[in-house]
Amino acid sequence: MAVHAHPDDESSKGAATMARYAAEGVQVLVVTCTGGERGDILNPRLQGDPEVLRDMPGFRRREMAAAADALGISQQWLGFVDSGLPEGDPLPPLPPGCFALEPLEVATEALVRVVREFRPQVMTTYNENGGYPHPDHVMTHKVSVAAFDAAADPDAFPTAGPAWEVSKLYYDHGFSRSRIRALHEALVEAGRQSPYADWMDRWDRDDRAEKVTTRIECADYFDQRDRALLAHATQIDPDGFFFAVPRDIEKVAWPVEEFELAQSRVDVQTPEDDLFHGVRR
Repeated sequence: MAVHAHPDDESSKGAATMARYAAEGVQVLVVTCTGGERGDILNPRLQGDPEVLRDMPGFRRREMAAAADALGISQQWLGFVDSGLPEGDPLPPLPPGCFALEPLEVATEALVRVVREFRPQVMTTYNENGGYPHPDHVMTHKVSVAAFDAAADPDAFPTAGPAWEVSKLYYDHGFSRSRIRALHEALVEAGRQSPYADWMDRWDRDDRAEKVTTRIECADYFDQRDRALLAHATQIDPDGFFFAVPRDIEKVAWPVEEFELAQSRVDVQTPEDDLFHGVRR
């Protein structure tokens, strides 16, 4: 089970890993906490499109269905309302009724119900910073961690179904420093312009250690990941950032996706090359 904040997050974070496991016969479920209703139209080709402007929530639901089909996975909405990304100095208040303002126990119970029904062995989500500090991503982290604990406790939310113990909880590290460096150096070596020069300069001055514990070989599923990304047409520019690295270069320079093992109820040794290490019989 992969828990994400908005439709499109699942396609930019761990998508090839999900496609690989689904192809191997693993049941994979994406839980999307909000409908992405307040998302901007980031694809220049669709800005001002009357169909999108008329029904952004419906459009994003159709995009999500197409992305799930491309990855070969299932998807379920948790039913909360997008908080939007506040901008300005000082930041404006979050809109009433949005996901980030929901009481933690309300959102946790909703996710616990899905966990106890689906009964996953592994959960993935974001770290305490949300991957980046969008209020819905930070809230998704809080809810996922709380549900990981509460789903296993029969005294917690007793009307939400029989208790279920998830074996492992991971944080996605889709934009790790090591990945960006490898892609940057591969592009430079190939004589191509790298979009990551500014990133490298910033990270050269940031010596914080990475917490990656697990790398999943999934280059064979990059094409499915790309189809899922492009399915989110309002959010993904086909000529933009996600497609700046030629796939033949990416598959050689960085054929993996990375995760951090945050909690485990089974004995494991890191580094790992399988999210189900310690779980498989």
